Amino acid sequence: MRKSIAVRLALMFAAAALVGFALIGGALHRVLAVELLRHQDEQIDARIDDMSYMLQHGRAVGLGDRIRTKLDTLATDDARTRSWMWSEDPAFRYGDGMPQIAPDTLEAMEASVGPEAKRMRVRAVWVPASDTRAAVRVMVGADAEPFNDTLRTFETAVVVLTLLGTALSAALGYWIARIGLAPVQRLSADAQRIGPDNREQRLQLPALPGELADLGASFNAALDRLDAAYRQLATFSDDVAHELRTPLANMIGQTQVALARARTPDALREVLQSDLEELERLRAIVADMLFLARAEQGVRARDLVASSIAQEVGKTVEFLELLLDEADMHVFVDGDAVAPIQTALFRRALTNLLQNAIQHSRPGARVDVCISQGEHAVEVSFTNPSETIAPEHLPRLFDRFYRVDTSRRNSGENHGLGLSIVKAVALMHDGQVFARSEAGMTTVGFSVSTALDDRGHSQFDELPGERAKTSPVAARA
Repeated sequence: MRKSIAVRLALMFAAAALVGFALIGGALHRVLAVELLRHQDEQIDARIDDMSYMLQHGRAVGLGDRIRTKLDTLATDDARTRSWMWSEDPAFRYGDGMPQIAPDTLEAMEASVGPEAKRMRVRAVWVPASDTRAAVRVMVGADAEPFNDTLRTFETAVVVLTLLGTALSAALGYWIARIGLAPVQRLSADAQRIGPDNREQRLQLPALPGELADLGASFNAALDRLDAAYRQLATFSDDVAHELRTPLANMIGQTQVALARARTPDALREVLQSDLEELERLRAIVADMLFLARAEQGVRARDLVASSIAQEVGKTVEFLELLLDEADMHVFVDGDAVAPIQTALFRRALTNLLQNAIQHSRPGARVDVCISQGEHAVEVSFTNPSETIAPEHLPRLFDRFYRVDTSRRNSGENHGLGLSIVKAVALMHDGQVFARSEAGMTTVGFSVSTALDDRGHSQFDELPGERAKTSPVAARA
């Protein structure tokens, strides 16, 4: 089971608190230990100073007895501090079980004292001899157990408080994390309400904090794109069904009529010819859909060759010369440029654009082809007189099966994939498509990139033929 973010944050808070409390407790422990030792040393030094002063400045007869009496009194008042004296003069000897330490100890040290091996902090000094006494070794010891007990009690308290503080920090961290992550929970709740029957539902951005606003906006944008794709997919089935149903219905109807009674070979040949035309149309639809599917998967143009765009347009005009003759239309080309293209794909896009212009122009009209060189791309546009297209339709002209005329007029002549293929070819050449319509003139075109491509091909591999000069080339007189 995956741990929640709140649990992870709580554990991180607990780890941080544990480290912090441990460092603070260790520092306080060190300070307390030093202070306790200093307190013991001050207590020992004060007793040694008193005894040394009495030995150095005392001149009275029976000084040793008087000092021992005072030490007895001090021992009664403070049983935790013991004193010893040793000298060659028995009068200046006091105390039993003198610890065996160095004759002079500049700093106090712990030692075992007496048969019970009691731990005491002791210090010893020699008081030089005077004219009334011999040299005296003075030693004072302070019971270390009370101080050690205090230190152990403090250690226990620090450990307990550290554990309690860590647990409290974990609990508070979890509580804070739950409160802080409440917007994420609301975000999740909003996302869970989004479904096929509630596609308009979006995340409530004003309710999100600043850190999640960008995420929410990106998520909503992704939902918008998915919703648009969903709507397109929903209409795609209807469009495909309509485009495939018409030729299939024609074939079935013609075949049923042919089978209704005996037919001559010529009549059957005519039916088969009509069916073949419908089958060719079905094959074209399937081929175009397969091509668009490959383009949508990110396939890019290969085997690019630097070509004259005007020459490619001229070849396309020659290919469709019969249609132009039937419509009594003329094509004029203005400008030229050289760009790396895959010629087969490029000609296919030009053919679709020119067919589109022929289909939507009146007989005897003129089609203007403009070729312009940009900084990083070459644009090719076809302009023809037609009914002005509303602005809301222009961005969707390149969608599959999209028609401005919803009655599907001329659906038998085309299946609504021509401009979609133009868009696919443009994308395969790292270009874009565009459409404009105003004052009874419609312009549709696309661009191809002229930069060095990332597929290992030079921008100008080879120019097939001499580059055409910029001039209005009349494809038809």
